Amino acid sequence: MPAPTLVFGFILATLLGAVFHLIMGGDVRRLALFLLAGWIGFAIGQLIGVIADIDLLRVGTLRAFSAGLGAIITLILTHFLTYDRGNSKRVSR
Repeated sequence: MPAPTLVFGFILATLLGAVFHLIMGGDVRRLALFLLAGWIGFAIGQLIGVIADIDLLRVGTLRAFSAGLGAIITLILTHFLTYDRGNSKRVSR
């Protein structure tokens, strides 16, 4: 059985990815991409929080602030790297 901290972190990362997709929009593939980016960013943020000893919003062993910040940064980077600029409606003359 997984540790409660791991389950809580997975739920938070999934929630961040899903809310980001709700705000930015897109199809099911983008939802999967945002969920994956949220999970990876959350894990990287957690690791950075442990290494840098950031205790802001700490829930047990979960560094919620640094993990959430890592997820948000990764989600924003993913959005900008996958943004379809060719799909915009421009009028050419």
